[in-house]
Amino acid sequence: MCGIVAYIGNKEAFPILIKGLHRLEYRGYDSAGVALLNQGAMNVYKCKGKVSELEKFIEGKDIHGTIGIAHTRWATHGEPNDINAHPHYSESRNLVMIHNGIIENYSAIKQELKKRGHHFESDTDTEVLIHLIEEVQIKDNLKLGDAVRQALNEVVGAYAIVILCKTNPDELIVAKKGSPLVIGIGKDEFYVASDATPIVEYTKDVVYLEDEEIAIIPRKGELKIKTIKNKPKTPSVSQLEIDLETIEKGGFEHFMLKEIYEQPRSVRDCMRGRLNINTGTVQLGGIADYEQKFLNAKRIIFLACGTSWHAGLVGEYLFEDLCRIPVEVEYASEFRYRNPVIYEDDVVIAISQSGETADTLAAIELAKSKGATIIGVCNVVGSSIARATHAGSYTHAGPEIGVASTKAFTAQVTVLTLMALRIGYRKGTIPSSRFHQLLNELDAIPKKIEAMLAKNEQIRYIADIYKDATNALYLGRGFTFPVASEGALKLKEISYIHAEGYPAAEMKHGPIALIDEEMPVFVIATRGANYEKVVSNIQEVKARKGKLIAIITEGDEIVKELADYSIEIPPTDEILAPLLAVIPLQLLSYHIAVMRGCNVDQPRNLAKSVTVE
Repeated sequence: MCGIVAYIGNKEAFPILIKGLHRLEYRGYDSAGVALLNQGAMNVYKCKGKVSELEKFIEGKDIHGTIGIAHTRWATHGEPNDINAHPHYSESRNLVMIHNGIIENYSAIKQELKKRGHHFESDTDTEVLIHLIEEVQIKDNLKLGDAVRQALNEVVGAYAIVILCKTNPDELIVAKKGSPLVIGIGKDEFYVASDATPIVEYTKDVVYLEDEEIAIIPRKGELKIKTIKNKPKTPSVSQLEIDLETIEKGGFEHFMLKEIYEQPRSVRDCMRGRLNINTGTVQLGGIADYEQKFLNAKRIIFLACGTSWHAGLVGEYLFEDLCRIPVEVEYASEFRYRNPVIYEDDVVIAISQSGETADTLAAIELAKSKGATIIGVCNVVGSSIARATHAGSYTHAGPEIGVASTKAFTAQVTVLTLMALRIGYRKGTIPSSRFHQLLNELDAIPKKIEAMLAKNEQIRYIADIYKDATNALYLGRGFTFPVASEGALKLKEISYIHAEGYPAAEMKHGPIALIDEEMPVFVIATRGANYEKVVSNIQEVKARKGKLIAIITEGDEIVKELADYSIEIPPTDEILAPLLAVIPLQLLSYHIAVMRGCNVDQPRNLAKSVTVE
């Protein structure tokens, strides 16, 4: 979950590297570092803290050079400090390397290298790997690229690495397995990064490295790629589909707030070209070739983590209600480590904003090995999940920089809704009249989200009242239970207030013991089949003097009378309520976090793309 950026060409590397680190900081911000090669001198600067701390540390130092590598870290092996920050030297200090991933057998390798006289400064697996590469290079008298290839055959784990050699200022060596890496191709120059955000300013031409591939990147000449088994590969050049303005704040104080406000557009973009109100149809070209698999499926399995898992929970309600197909929603991190029962007629839907989530990727491979059909729902074109699945649908939400997902959730739910509508209508499990009613309702969602965003000041007022809470409970039923869980996740991850989401009826089976006059309870009580039951749960909260904040349907006077505060959402069909009810919960979490002085875009201990276990 670290950010990698590198450059080789005719320009000064440092301005490109430092700007790239700022754009990648959402991937990790425990420490940062840079290595620059200039006229035979290797200058490595690194320190604990954010990229801004690195900039202060470097002031007045030599930052010249037209080749360099840089890194922003999210700690796995070794605590965040100056020594464990990347880049890391080899034993002779001729090589330096940056690394994203985990080398699982690093401890055994380290012990062997110590016996051979190697000395280690850090606690990282990265330093062990670069020592191993140099050991292989010297022992077998190999070119650096061949030494990297041979060494990587000895390691177990995941990696995206970039290596700079002091005695070869005209070459970068990069390699990938299980962690993303993209190479940008300019005019007589190359860029390397964990994702496209540092590259898009300079070029739209990119090569996505596949697993177990090594690239030799020359200052002049052509990019060369081979596998770690020494099989040459022809680079496949793709075009980036993001624009520079989409990764800037655009006048908002935080990326998270910008992304919350982008949801009318992002939801509309999810539906564009797929939902046609004039013809009353839903078309999903990405899964068209596998539609029969859906129609014949005896079971659908959702694989996801975090916010995407909550979107999968909404998907469970959608597919069971509209398609009458049994659904299981699995944490990818648990699914991959048990012995799950998977049938060849199962359809597995893997959900991930980044398309790089390590646990989800591993779960996909497990399900594929059992013969299941794998469908991807992700946001990043060309991502690992997009390439690993049989078919899928992009959410087209645009880059999401804030670590706490917002527009990713509504985009994923929108795509899953379109899928369920399409499959349900094809199966005949949705009456034609209801199908067309839902199409019209879904088409109206972006404008209704705009109406929710207009309530920002009311939501900020409520946030100010509860900003000092130490615990919070979120309740929902049916389609809104996953939204309650998502609301609780948003609050805890950016404001550090302990919060839990529960099905409202489960409150009596334990959490009710926590309710007192200090406990804010957020209840999603929109109109639907379970409305009267939720009202009963609200009465139970009030009887224990809990502070009740209710998300209600416009015009609901019953719950408004019971609640301490209420936020109204426009009327919509209950299966679409998650797309509206989540908006005020996102805004509440945002404002509470800001009022508490938290770093909203980069909450402590978290990173955006979880590319390691």
